[in-house]
Amino acid sequence: MRKLVGEKWLFAAALCVPVFVFVLFGLSVVLTPLPAPRMPEATEILDTSGARVANLFTENRVEVPVAEMPDFLLNAVVAVEDDRFYTHKGIDPLGLARAMARNVRAGRVVEGGSTITQQLAKNMYLTQERTVARKLREAVLTLKLEHAYSKREILGMYWNTIYLGAGTYGAEVASRTYYGKSVRELSLAEAALLAGLPRSPEYYTPLNNPEAAVSRRNLVLDKMAAAGYIPADLAARTKKEPLRLNAGAAKLTQIQEEAPYFVDFVKRELEARYPEVARNLYKGGYDIFTTLDLGMQQAANEAVRRAAPAVEGQAGTGQQPQVALVAIEPATGHIKALVGGRETKVALNRAVEPQQPGSAFKPFVYAAALETRQYSAASTQLDAPAEFPGATPGKPWRPRNHGNQYSYAPASMRTALRRSLNVVTAQWINTVKPPAVINLARRMGIESPLADDLTVGLGSSAVTPLEVTRAYAPLANGGFNVKPLSIVKIVDRQGNVIAEERPSRSKVLDPGVAFIVTDMLKTVVGPGGTAATVSGYMAGRPAAGKTGTSDESRDAWFVGYTPDLVAGVWVGSDANTPSWREGGGTAAPIWASFASKALVRTKFRDWTPPPGVTAVEVCSATGRLPNAVCPTVREWFLAGTEPAEVEPEPAPEPAPPISDEPVPPLL
Repeated sequence: MRKLVGEKWLFAAALCVPVFVFVLFGLSVVLTPLPAPRMPEATEILDTSGARVANLFTENRVEVPVAEMPDFLLNAVVAVEDDRFYTHKGIDPLGLARAMARNVRAGRVVEGGSTITQQLAKNMYLTQERTVARKLREAVLTLKLEHAYSKREILGMYWNTIYLGAGTYGAEVASRTYYGKSVRELSLAEAALLAGLPRSPEYYTPLNNPEAAVSRRNLVLDKMAAAGYIPADLAARTKKEPLRLNAGAAKLTQIQEEAPYFVDFVKRELEARYPEVARNLYKGGYDIFTTLDLGMQQAANEAVRRAAPAVEGQAGTGQQPQVALVAIEPATGHIKALVGGRETKVALNRAVEPQQPGSAFKPFVYAAALETRQYSAASTQLDAPAEFPGATPGKPWRPRNHGNQYSYAPASMRTALRRSLNVVTAQWINTVKPPAVINLARRMGIESPLADDLTVGLGSSAVTPLEVTRAYAPLANGGFNVKPLSIVKIVDRQGNVIAEERPSRSKVLDPGVAFIVTDMLKTVVGPGGTAATVSGYMAGRPAAGKTGTSDESRDAWFVGYTPDLVAGVWVGSDANTPSWREGGGTAAPIWASFASKALVRTKFRDWTPPPGVTAVEVCSATGRLPNAVCPTVREWFLAGTEPAEVEPEPAPEPAPPISDEPVPPLL
């Protein structure tokens, strides 16, 4: 009797264990909260027209609403991956049993038993480990997904999360990669090929194995026909279609080669101003609309590639000479193109690294002199060797012209800029004093430290190509400082605008001063100017600019502009070795090559003299009002600074003395 009672208790206990497990599993399903389905999504950096500049990702994914996916894409994956999808509740015992039987017969794994919902649960919430605990967790989350979402929503999430080979996650990125189009535009044949990829993405990807990809595609079409999703004759016709891939299809890289340094600059801006976006940059799925113009960027890349031949420098220094180019729109401050070096992989972004600008700094000296309204473009200083107080007491400063060439005659501001006369510029900065020049440079956009001595006017203080380019913008736009902008708008994955930036302009320079300095700088790119080569590229388009060369030709510069674009070019060695030619022979041709292509669709425009500026004929040598015989030139003046003094008439040649001696007779 006792034995019988004991056996009954054992039997009851044995029955209770599965019941307890079942109840525990049911409670887990009910009580386990379903995490929010947030998969890592690629951030896209876009140019001003919406063209993609770069993808930043841990998993390259762009989500698309299921309502925008073609029905045949949804049906294709059901037909090939889970033909009982619409009848089971997330876990399919019949499908699992069928898969196990086929695997036993084959002696290896030839079919998986996981449903689409189980695959989704694993991809969204779990790791790839193979443990009982993980499988139980997968089952719980699968049932939760089936309860929380419709079958169509589950298919949409599946297509947005699944890995599809070649570094692509989700149907949208795979469609762009393989076909160069959105998933919304897929044909039946293209959708069937994508549906065949989840089984073994890297094997079936058409980039690695096009024959296997087509064979798998055709199997999907047969299964769609067998399931009644498409007619059999349509499947037969579609199977005959050749594989048509995007001409540029390739495994995606994180940053495209067109603008790696610009992308680097955008990332710096995000870290400084939008740290939350920066922290989630590679998984947040942001759309970052930028100021870049890919057409201009390509023109910049081409100009840099065609620059002085690159050779390997000293050990570890890479290709030399290096080149940086920055172009901004003077009306808005929008950065339209940026090159920070000759490599395609960012190592050092030289567009934002300080370098000595040399004579490219001189326009700030002349603008400061004009601002006083005591001097004009016709005002002169003696072009001859001179000595000035040095930064160190007892050590005079003796600037020299290039090649130690002097005219030993008065030279106007215009002549001094056109010929880049160092000694005349030193005379002017000694006249207006360094604080006035520094103050003006600061207002126009120079932020780097500047030496508070006479050498500052000849570019002794290092500045970045970006800030010099910015500081020239007020000359191009009539006197307005513009803040350089790279980011226009940031949109999150839900389509919410979380940041938007607009141009920032402030009046910093009299429009008349800007116009007169620009008119003087136009002669730099004309005959006899230090950048005369520029005019040969511009086909008559008005342009202005200034060359710059630092001591021993370590740095070569040209900063030039039109009313629509201002760009700065630096050429030099990372090792700071002296070897490059002057700015006019090295940097100016790069600028001209870039600008001529970047502005090809922009109408020719010239600067118009603003109110308060007048043109006066003056003596070319002295700047005074002309007399009857002196050579004249037309010069621009701020109102009230026009010359009032007339050039004195030259003294008449003395008459020869009268001789009393008789004139000898003619023979």
